Amino acid sequence: MKVVFLQEVEGSGHTGEVKNVADGFARNYLLPRKLAAPANEHNIRVAQARAGVEVKQQAKLDADATVLADRLAGHTVTLTAKAGPQGRLYGSVTPRDIAEALEGPLGLVLEHRQVELGEPIRQVGVFAVPLRLSRNVRASVQVEVRGEGMPAPETGPSGPAPAAGEEGAEPAAAASEEPEPVTEGPLAEEAEEPEPVTEGPLAEEAEEPAEEAE
Repeated sequence: MKVVFLQEVEGSGHTGEVKNVADGFARNYLLPRKLAAPANEHNIRVAQARAGVEVKQQAKLDADATVLADRLAGHTVTLTAKAGPQGRLYGSVTPRDIAEALEGPLGLVLEHRQVELGEPIRQVGVFAVPLRLSRNVRASVQVEVRGEGMPAPETGPSGPAPAAGEEGAEPAAAASEEPEPVTEGPLAEEAEEPEPVTEGPLAEEAEEPAEEAE
């Protein structure tokens, strides 16, 4: 069936466009919803008038979208989510989350469908997320995802001391210091050299080698 499109139908036709479509598609979808009409002279004239108005409206939308794209250049949106020690999010950051975050600092009201995120973000980091600001204008925004559940690194002496064997742990003092000599107590007597024997049977035995030497 030959129809003229009265409205934009994504993937099928633009307003004012005359096109042949399947009969079932026209009767069951386009005509009941008044998205298109049979391509007669009257309907074509009406559709083309609508197309002229839409062109002007679209030009205005594209101009506004270009201004927003310039504002987004170099801008970073920060989102915080619960994450594990390795930076893996317990949940995910979705297009709806990003659209809501953009509404805060920029006053930019977007439908979540305009955030063209291939799949939800499940890891902390910085990501370039594409946006469709209008039919003909696209932009990109930097999205930084921070993990609120990640442990903060210790930067000062106030933090807990590292356990033995960990990097930064000091070696035990006994391993690096030499023992002091024992000067008192029972052990001190053992450490002293024995005095020479000068009396008794042992003294005589000690003197014999000296007599033989004479």
